[in-house]
Order: sequence, then C-alpha cells, then structure tokens
Amino acid sequence: MNRLKSALAEGRPQFGLWQSLAHPYTAEICAAAKFDWLLFDGEHAPNTVVSLLAQLQAVCAYPVEAVARPPVGEAAIIKQYLDIGFRSLLIPMVSSVAQAEMLVAATRFPPAGIRGVAGMTRSSGFGAQPDYLANAQKDICLIVQIENAAGLAEAGKIAAVEGVDALFIGPSDLAGSLGHLGNPAHPTVQAAIADIIKAAGDAGKASGIFATSPESAEQYRAAGVRMLSVGSDISLLCSGLRSLRQAVGPARQ
Repeated sequence: MNRLKSALAEGRPQFGLWQSLAHPYTAEICAAAKFDWLLFDGEHAPNTVVSLLAQLQAVCAYPVEAVARPPVGEAAIIKQYLDIGFRSLLIPMVSSVAQAEMLVAATRFPPAGIRGVAGMTRSSGFGAQPDYLANAQKDICLIVQIENAAGLAEAGKIAAVEGVDALFIGPSDLAGSLGHLGNPAHPTVQAAIADIIKAAGDAGKASGIFATSPESAEQYRAAGVRMLSVGSDISLLCSGLRSLRQAVGPARQ
C-alpha cells in the first residue's frame, strides 16, 4: 500500500526530504532517518533512469515512500519511472487542466490511460504479480507542481482533475513567474501560496510545499499543508560542513 497516498487522502501530515546528491549510499542514509517520504530529483539533480533505479533499490528496505520528479511531464519518461518501481510522482510546471489530464492518463494502462504495457518490469516484480496490470493505478500517487502564474490561475480546476492526488507548491519558481525572482517571501507570492492551498482544499485534495525551515514547515502545516519538505541532502551536508569549519576557526581566504 502506498502510505503517502493514503495519508494525504486522510489529511495526515507527511514530512519529507529532497534527494539531489544522486547516489544510492546517501539515499540509504536518508532513508534510515525515518522521514515519511524522500523526493528523488530528476529535474535539477544529475539523475538518469539508471541512477534513480540504484537509489530506489537502496531505500526499498525502509518504510519510506520514494517519490520521483522527472525533468518534464512527458508520458515516455513517466512510463520509465513507473516501470522501475516508483509509485509516487511529482510533476513539475503543471499549468493547465489538459496537462493534468494527460499526466493522469500517462499513469494508467489502457483503456483508462496511455501507459505502455510491459510484462517483465521491476514494478510488477518482473512478472511475479499477476494482477499488477489490473491494480497498479490504485497505488499510484500523482502530485502536480503549481509553480507559475498560469498554474496559479488554474489551480482549482487542476486540483479537481480525477487522478490528481495533490498540488505541490514551488515557491521559488512561483516567485519568479510573478515578478519576484529570488523573493518567495514577497506578500504577492505568499498570497498566491495561500490561494493554492485553498484551491487544493476546496477540491478535497492535499497540498504540499518545500519549506525552508522547521518553523516555516510548522506554519504551513497549521495552514493546512499536508506534504511538507523540510530540507535536502545537499543543504544538510553544506550547513553541517560550514558549521564545523566555523567551529574550529576562521576559514582560509
């Protein structure tokens, strides 16, 4: 059972961590930290389908939901991600109902959708699950990112698309799209974020966001956000290194 999908449908907060180092060893370390989900980034990290597979295999022994973000929401890429075993997808830059409907179709086998059919994939236990084709969509969690002005305008309609499980807010891209690049704290951006959270809730769907700190994560949780990213492997490594270096004396120039 996809615990992330169930929790979001039931309104239970789920805390996660971004994975951008693109290595199975660090992925396994993060999986052992007992987050609810890990996001494996194929958009802004140097990942391929092969490197994502290795990370997915590294974390499969842990009770954490692996979420994948492809570089773009294309049916061919989605097919590959699903075939190697991802059940939860976060699709970037979704800005229309038609796009959301296509993404839903890309996660469903015919006649409900357009996902290509293959019998011997990792997702089906290499053919060991005879009912996989009939039941695969029940465990698929489709999360779409609202991160531009067009998506903001259509957020309520996108959330209402059957098969979309959650809207995930990208504050940085949203800020840039609204004319406030590098300043997601701008009141206009924050108002837009509140509008997306409300649009998701009005449609009976969950919302998610990349929070910049535990404090902001708590603020968003109190506002109704249920899928909360609270950091990344890269940020944790960088902050830890910088703190350690400062603790032992001034850094060289």
